[in-house]
Amino acid sequence: MMKLFDAHCHLQDSRILSKTPQLIKTAQDKGIVRFVVNGVCEQDWHLVKQMAETYPCVIPCFGLHPWFVAERSPNWFKTLKEYFDSTPSAAVGEIGVDKGSQGRKIDFSEQVEVLRKQLELAKELNKPASVHCVRAFGDLLELMKSMGPFPAGVILHSYLGSAEMVPEFSKLGAYFSLSGFLMSLKANKAQKMLKMVSSDRILLETDAPDALPNSNDTSTLPKETLNHPANIHNVLDYVASLLEITKEELAELSYQNAVRLFSYEGSKVLQE
Repeated sequence: MMKLFDAHCHLQDSRILSKTPQLIKTAQDKGIVRFVVNGVCEQDWHLVKQMAETYPCVIPCFGLHPWFVAERSPNWFKTLKEYFDSTPSAAVGEIGVDKGSQGRKIDFSEQVEVLRKQLELAKELNKPASVHCVRAFGDLLELMKSMGPFPAGVILHSYLGSAEMVPEFSKLGAYFSLSGFLMSLKANKAQKMLKMVSSDRILLETDAPDALPNSNDTSTLPKETLNHPANIHNVLDYVASLLEITKEELAELSYQNAVRLFSYEGSKVLQE
């Protein structure tokens, strides 16, 4: 069976938290062996930590997502650092910048300030960072150029940026993680972008419970509205078709990239 690695999801999300044991089991039965679970605010970091302690297959990430910047406590950064002190295997995420409908409600200069602090921390701790970016790729690129490069890696999660920016981000240490959101792009635009991503920089993710992929096979998605890690197979199929390679090739490439990225120095080594 192909081994797959969900490079970005939110199994601690209140919409699916009660189903997490079942969702992990279903995904493992379909070859998904690792789940990178991203915290988004101070209130859910403890859930991510507990999940990683319960399930060895979960790689924890702690970060302050741009949507929650306005709600941060005065001690948020100290608390964040404490989570990394107590969880050496953790990566940084989900962090980022957002100028979309949700992000426009939050002061952009504050978003950038919070992102910069967390990217600095990721560099200092030699950890990869999972970055959310909506309609702000130019801003993100400038920030990363001013701070970079990032030897431990920056994951551009659910990447929907332009093909032209791929080489620029790559030079700084970026990986390009693809989810069901890719299906919202025109196929020719998505393909042009994908062809710019080098094979050692490609990752697959679900962003569950969001980014439910389209599927022609209604039997696998019976009127579902929430995404789950087993649906990474839909993403695999779609990306492989656009790259014109086999599913097996893409599964192996993306798996090895994720193992290399998340087995950074100081972390538990991922062995199968």
